[in-house]
Amino acid sequence: MIEVNELTKRYGATTAVDRLTFTVRPGRITGFLGPNGAGKSTTLRTILGLSAPTSGTVTVDGRPFRGRPRGLRHVGALLDAHDVHGGRTARAHLSALASSNGLPRGRVAEVLAEVGLTAAAQRRIGGYSLGMKQRLGIAGALLGDPPVLLFDEPLNGLDPEGVLWVRGLFRRLAAEGRTVLVSSHLMREMEHTAEQLIVIGRGELIAAESLAEFATRGTRLRVSVRTPDIAALTAALGPEGAAVHHEDDGSCTVTGLSADRVGELAFHHRVLLHELAPRSASLEEAFMGLTAASTEYSAGDAR
Repeated sequence: MIEVNELTKRYGATTAVDRLTFTVRPGRITGFLGPNGAGKSTTLRTILGLSAPTSGTVTVDGRPFRGRPRGLRHVGALLDAHDVHGGRTARAHLSALASSNGLPRGRVAEVLAEVGLTAAAQRRIGGYSLGMKQRLGIAGALLGDPPVLLFDEPLNGLDPEGVLWVRGLFRRLAAEGRTVLVSSHLMREMEHTAEQLIVIGRGELIAAESLAEFATRGTRLRVSVRTPDIAALTAALGPEGAAVHHEDDGSCTVTGLSADRVGELAFHHRVLLHELAPRSASLEEAFMGLTAASTEYSAGDAR
């Protein structure tokens, strides 16, 4: 388990993380989301003891990670797939990590096989594609068979088969009772991967809840409707404060009213409906709605 309590990190006059508090529990995949400049990387580095907090505490299974010897036995992490020596082979890179953490040499072959790099183990990392480097970084995170795992943008550069493999890997790790924290900007993928979400903006906590709860809280009521008389529907719903938007497929989207209320009003005004269905929000829509005020740079900024 990862516990972050009132974490603050300042760099001079800049506050990267501001009194941030959340808990990442074992047995589930937790997505860590936020706009650029939100403080995600700073938070991950502080969890791993690579940066010291200005104030507050961060613990992994009850202790600061920095004080743990042979850290790969406790936490595995992938922060930057490019942060490897390009002149080394994958086997040499992992062997060095294993040796420094007191891990058996046989573990190197095991993780190389698990990530699909056995055939490329003797190739120099500098010739690897980004997807292969991601697999190598994941192998390094798994090397010590740790109970806690952190991944920062692990899907960058992976092909569709690789994305499916990573998704399955994360689910297996969580099912084994491990703590899995995944930071990513790929909203559609997080929608298929994460069960819990921690969302931050400008260093502050925006949400810490389930995926379903976040999507529901982040958007207005929306209903998909098909009718041969959109003008009459618009006239019926307008006085109730609803907005009717035409879609390219001939349907319309009603915002501001529930599906039940749209149906009641259509019936009262004798508007024929061919379809009436509530629309659930996507994670991307909810994220954009709740983090709009926390975005560091937006299109159209004159900066």
